[in-house]
Amino acid sequence: MADAYPVAPKNLGNDNPETDGSTPIVNAPQPDTAVEAVLRVAVEAPLADTFDYLPPIDAPLARLRPGQRLLVPFGRGSRVGILMAIVDRSTHPADKLRRVERVLDAEPLLDEPDLKLLAWAATYYQQPIGEALFAAIPARLRDPEPLPVETAPGLQATASGRVLDLETLARAPKQRALLDALRSEPEGLTLDELTARLGDSRSAIRALRSKGWITDVQLARAADSVAETPPLAGPELHAEQEAAVEAVQAAFGTFGAFLLDGVTGSGKTEVYIRLIESVIAQGRQALVVVPEIGLTPQLRERFRTRLPGPIAVLHSALKAGERERNWLRAARGEADLILGTRSAVLAPIPRLGLIVVDEEHDDSLKQQDGLRYSGRDLAVRRAQLAGCPVVLGSATPSLETLHNARLGRYGRLRLTERAGGARPPTISILDIRNQPLRAGLSPVLREHMQAELAAGNQILLFLNRRGYAPVLSCHACGWVGECPHCDARLTLHLSERRLWCHHCGWSCLQPGRCPKCKSLELRMLGRGTERLEEELIELFPETRIARLDRDSTRRRGELGRVLDAVRKGETQILLGTQMLAKGHDFPGVTLVGILELDQSLYAGDFRAAERTAQLIVQVAGRAGRAERPGRVVLQTRHPEHPLLQSLLREGYSGFADAALRERAEAELPPYSHLALARAEAPDPEDALAFLRRARELGERLAGDSGAILLLGPIPAPMERRAGRHRAQLLIQCAERPRLQRFLTRWVSDVRTLSRRKGLRWSLDVDPRDLL
Repeated sequence: MADAYPVAPKNLGNDNPETDGSTPIVNAPQPDTAVEAVLRVAVEAPLADTFDYLPPIDAPLARLRPGQRLLVPFGRGSRVGILMAIVDRSTHPADKLRRVERVLDAEPLLDEPDLKLLAWAATYYQQPIGEALFAAIPARLRDPEPLPVETAPGLQATASGRVLDLETLARAPKQRALLDALRSEPEGLTLDELTARLGDSRSAIRALRSKGWITDVQLARAADSVAETPPLAGPELHAEQEAAVEAVQAAFGTFGAFLLDGVTGSGKTEVYIRLIESVIAQGRQALVVVPEIGLTPQLRERFRTRLPGPIAVLHSALKAGERERNWLRAARGEADLILGTRSAVLAPIPRLGLIVVDEEHDDSLKQQDGLRYSGRDLAVRRAQLAGCPVVLGSATPSLETLHNARLGRYGRLRLTERAGGARPPTISILDIRNQPLRAGLSPVLREHMQAELAAGNQILLFLNRRGYAPVLSCHACGWVGECPHCDARLTLHLSERRLWCHHCGWSCLQPGRCPKCKSLELRMLGRGTERLEEELIELFPETRIARLDRDSTRRRGELGRVLDAVRKGETQILLGTQMLAKGHDFPGVTLVGILELDQSLYAGDFRAAERTAQLIVQVAGRAGRAERPGRVVLQTRHPEHPLLQSLLREGYSGFADAALRERAEAELPPYSHLALARAEAPDPEDALAFLRRARELGERLAGDSGAILLLGPIPAPMERRAGRHRAQLLIQCAERPRLQRFLTRWVSDVRTLSRRKGLRWSLDVDPRDLL
C-alpha cells in the first residue's frame, strides 16, 4: 500500500440478495428503537452490512461476545453468522426483529483485532462484511456445529485395574509401571503421552488389556509439545544479515515495515529464522506468508530443525480436517509459528509479534475472486493493528514496495552478497535467430549442457508453458483447436491424449483426424514442458531428467519427491515452469537455460516488463550456490530489447529505477491508484451496457475536477471465457483516500442498477491482472 488507509464507511458490497421478505433487517439509517438488546450479526451473503437480531432466549447476555458464531434465521432457512456488536437500540421496530436461534461457541472464534482487520479489509476492498469474515474461517467451521475437539487414542484403567494390588505385578515391572501411570490419571493418558513417559509399552498394553485391567478410550489431544531434540545451531551471520536482524529486533513491540532486499542466495531465510527465534523467546507468535504451496514443505522442515515450539501450516492443499486443526491451533495460541499462503494472513493469531512475507513481489499473493485482497498489503495493515514489525522479503521487490522504501515508509535492509561467499551467476543473452535448434536448444546451450553434465553438475531449464504443444493445427485446411467457451486455443497434453483449455478447464479427446476436413495431417506446433521432456530424453538418453509443473506434481507428495531427488543429486536435468523460480534452493545447479521468454517481452499489461524482469532474475538466481559458480543462458530472438539490455548492464536495481521513472511519467501505479470493475454475461452487449451505466453514475459523482478518471468500458483482452462475455471499466486516481471515498459512494449506487438475468459484476481494488 502506498499511503494512508481509509476509515471504514458503513455500506459495503456490490450485489443484491436473493431472499424473500422474511430476511432479517439489514442496518440502514432509520429512527432508533430501544429494545432489550440488539445483536449486530454478519452473515455470509452478498449484502452490504450487518443484520439486527434479538438475543436467544436460552443464552444470558453476559455470555455473548463479538466474534462468536451464532445460528440465525435468514430468509426461509437458517445460516451461521458472526456476532459483531451488542447495542441497546436498533434502527428498526422491535417487532420486526427476529431472534437468534442458537449460540454455537462458548468463546469468540475471532477476537477484537481479528474483527477490526476483516472489517477494514471489507471496507478497503469494497466487499460485504459477511463475505470478508467467512473468507477467514475454514469451510467446516461455517456449518452450524460446535467447534471440534481433537481426540487421540488412549488408555484408561478399568474399575478392576484401579483396585488391583500392584504387588501382583512385581515380576512384570513394565505392566506395573503402565498401570500405575494410568491409575494416577483417572481420565486416562494418550498413547503418545504413555510412550513419552515409559517408552515402547506395546507388549505391556496387550497383556493388561487381555486381563481386563485397562481399556481403550478417545481422549482430548493436548497441544503439540516442544520437540525434545534441541534446535540445530545456524550458520554465522555475515555483517549485512546481522544489521538486518538488529534493525527489525529494535522495532519489536511496535509497528514497523521493512523491505528485506536481498539478492538470490543472500540468506534472507536465515534472517527470518533469527527474528522468529527472538519473537518466540518473548512468548509471541510469528506468521510467515509465502506465495506458493510448493514452498511450504522445505520451509517447514528448515523451521522445524531450527526453531522451538509447534508449527501450524495453512494452505488450500491440506485436507479439510488438517487445515481446520491447524487454524484452531493458531487461534488458540498453541502454535508458535504459523506458515502458510496468502489466506494465512486472515487467520486469528492472538500473540502475534512478527509477520514475514516472503517473495513479496509475487502476484500469487493477490486473491482473484471473492474478497480480492492482497496478502502482502493486508499483512502490512495487520502489523499496524497488532503493533508489530512486518518484513517483506524479495530479491526482486515490487515497484510499489520499492517506492514505499524510497519515501521512507518502509525501512530498506539490503543483502548484497550471497551467503558463504558464493559468486553471482554470469548472465549471457544468446541470439537464436538463424540458429539450428534441437528440443528448442541452440548449439551453444547444448554444448554448455554437455560440459556441465560431464563435470557432474546439474542443469535447470525454464520453459513457462506446460503441456505438450500449445497449438494443434491441420496442415491441409488450417483448422486450429480452439476452446468452444473461451477466446483461447487448446493445449495438447499428449500423455493424456487430450486437448485442454488452460483458462476454463474444458477438455476433449485428441482428434485423430481434422474435425473440419477429415485430413490426417494434424501438426503439433510449439513446445511445452511435456514435449521438451520427451525431446531431452532423446538428446541425453543416459541422463536422469525430471519435470516440475502443475501437471507433473498433481499427485499428492510428488512435488516433494521431485525436489528431494534434485537436492540429493539424483536428477541431472530439471525442467519446468515458473514453479522453479520461487524460492527453491538447488545447490548443485550450475547452469540455467531460459527458453522462449520472448512473448512476455511484448505483453499488453503495463506490469509485463516488471514481471518478466523478476522472472528472469529469480530463475537466474537458481544457478550457482556455495563454491560452485553459476552460468545463465537466456535464448532470445530479440537480444536488443531494452529490458534485456538493462538487466544485463545494471541488474534488477537499474531496471527498477528506469521502470519507476516510466511509471511516474505515465501516472501509473505506484504514482496513481486503480480499481477495475468487471462485468460478465452470456450476451456481450449486456456486460458493456451495464458498465456504461455504471460509468455514467461515476462521472456524476466525480464531477469535472479530473481527479477521478473512468476509462472504458471495453471488452476484456480475453473477451469470452467459460462461455461468458467479459467487459471492464478502469478507475484511476492519484490519491488513495480520494479514490476510496469515491468507490464507497459509487459502489452503493451501482448496486441499485437493474441488471439482465445472468449478469455478474465485481470490483477489484489495486488489481494486479488487467487481462
